[in-house]
Order: sequence, then C-alpha cells, then structure tokens
Amino acid sequence: MVTVLVAWGLDWDAVGVVAALVLGALSFPLVWTSTYHWFTEDLTEQQRQFIVASLGLSLTVVALIAMTGAMDWIRGRFQGTNWDAVGALAEGFGALGQILVALLAAYVAWRQYVISRDLTTQQNRITQQQTIDSYFQGIADLILDDEGLLEDWPPERAIAEGRTAAILGGLDAEGKAKIIRFLSGAKLLSPLKRDRRLGRAIFDGLGGYEEDIEYGVRVINLGSMLAGADLSGTDLRWTELSDANLTGTLFRNCNLTRANLAGAILQGADFTNADLSRVRFFYGTVEQASPRDRLNPPNFRTGAQTGAVVEDVNFTNVKNLSEEQRYYCCAWSGSRSRETIPGGCEGIPNKLGR
Repeated sequence: MVTVLVAWGLDWDAVGVVAALVLGALSFPLVWTSTYHWFTEDLTEQQRQFIVASLGLSLTVVALIAMTGAMDWIRGRFQGTNWDAVGALAEGFGALGQILVALLAAYVAWRQYVISRDLTTQQNRITQQQTIDSYFQGIADLILDDEGLLEDWPPERAIAEGRTAAILGGLDAEGKAKIIRFLSGAKLLSPLKRDRRLGRAIFDGLGGYEEDIEYGVRVINLGSMLAGADLSGTDLRWTELSDANLTGTLFRNCNLTRANLAGAILQGADFTNADLSRVRFFYGTVEQASPRDRLNPPNFRTGAQTGAVVEDVNFTNVKNLSEEQRYYCCAWSGSRSRETIPGGCEGIPNKLGR
C-alpha cells in the first residue's frame, strides 16, 4: 500500500500499476471471504433475497434507460430548464425536511418521556407495595407474641401508631386504603374489651377479640392521620373509621359499604359519588342520635353524642343513602350541606341551627 502511494506521488506509473495489482491480488481474497461470510452466515435468507432483488432491480432500470433511448428523452424534457429555480425549490424542500426531522426528534423525545414516566410509575408502585408488605410484617411482629396472640402494651401501641402515621404520610390513595383495610380487618382499629388488671384484650369465645365501643381500647388510634387526605376512588368497604379525625378528607367515588363512621369528625369532607350503603353514622335511634361532643360522654343506648360530625360535608350524588342516614345528615350537616343531599331535606329539621 505504501509503494502504491509513493509511486502515485512520484508519477512512477509502471511501478504503481504493478504495486496496485499486487495489492489488489492480496486484498481481494480477504475482502471476498469476509463479505461471503457476512452474506451467508450473518444475513437471513429473507435479507439475502432482498439484497439480490435490489441489485437486480437497479440493474434492470439502468439497462432499460440505456438501451431504450430513454436517456435522450429525459435530456429533451429537461433541456432549457431553469436550474436556478430548481435549486431554490430544492432548498425549500431541504428546509421542509429539516423541519420534519425536528418534529420527528420532538416526537421521539416525547415518547421517551412517556415511556420513562410509565416505567417510573410502575417502579413506584412496586416500591410502595414492598413498603406496605414490610409494614404489615412489622406490625404483626410488634403486637403479636410467639403464639400469635395479641400482646399490645402501651409502648408497643405508641410505636405502632407512629409507624402507621409515618407510612400513611408517604402513600398514595390506594396505598392508604390498603393500610386501612388491613388494620380494620385485623381489628386493630376497633375498641377492644380489656382485662382491667393487665390491659390484655379479651377473647369473645368465637376465635376473635371482643369489642367494647364504650370503654374499649384500640391497638392503633388513627386520630388525625387521615385528616385532609385524598382517598378518592378507593375501596373502603367494612373499614373501621369511628372516632377518627377526617376533617377535609376526600372520599369522592369511594365504596364505603358498611364502613363505621360513628363519632368521626367529617367536617368539610367530600363524599361526591361515594357509595354509602349501610354506612354507620351513629348508634342508637336516629331521633335521639347527635354528633359527638367534647363536653358530654357518648350514650350508646340512646345515640346521643355518638354520631359523626357532618357539618359542611358535601353529599353530592352519594349512592344508596338510607332514610335514617338521610335524616341524620339533614338534621346535623347545616344549611349548606343540606342542599347537596340526594332526595332533599324537606320536612327534616335543621338541628344544627346554622
């Protein structure tokens, strides 16, 4: 190769021709072997057929143009053409092509963003589920003894409440709902009857623990953990939310079938389109039931001071609202909320007085 370059530079034509022939003779077998291996081994049968067909088609077009006189006809058609105008038109098409390339690049970038966002969302869901599973296991290890019996001393209850508050603060609506369903199903949010000496939960004789709505102690007291939370669109059936502070909580499109909201503070909550089938708002009779009171203890026989605080609650388009529920909500929700209750509040007194 060096000899060819030197001969070319010094105009040694004879030496250059001989050197070029020798270089070609040495290079051709190597190129041919690599090309043949690539063509026969690396390419599929369909790819080889496509390459051969493309070469054949190109040769056909060139041969037809050369042998049919088409080239003379083409020259005649373009004779006298204003090539300056053609050049300007080509520049215009070039600019249009650049715009299309920029749009394509923007589309590709947008698709990459969408894919990245979806992957991030999926990864966040997996991470959240792992966090929830770890919480379930941690709570079980904390409050159960080696025999699987409930053993929740005050320090353990405090730690359980702290862990619950921490995890609820970092989950989305569905994650919060999973935690609430787990705690409700395990009766960790229910007031359990206790041994007056040791404070241990008492069995009910049916394989579970006996509830005591009047004097019972909960393993975990939600308090204000869910105040202002967004629980929209979640499944909260059979959940225990009694006495919880749910001020401003969003329950839009929730399924709250058989949820217990007695004594809960629901002031400013939003139940738009929620399913309130058999939801408990109070104990006792609807005529005597009234919202919880800071000064007076609840009377679970009559229902006085056992009900939920429903002032300024949005009941727009709630589903499966019973007559007792409607009466209680109309009586104690206030004038603004009464306008949102399906079926209206005609004939039901406004006991709240405002």
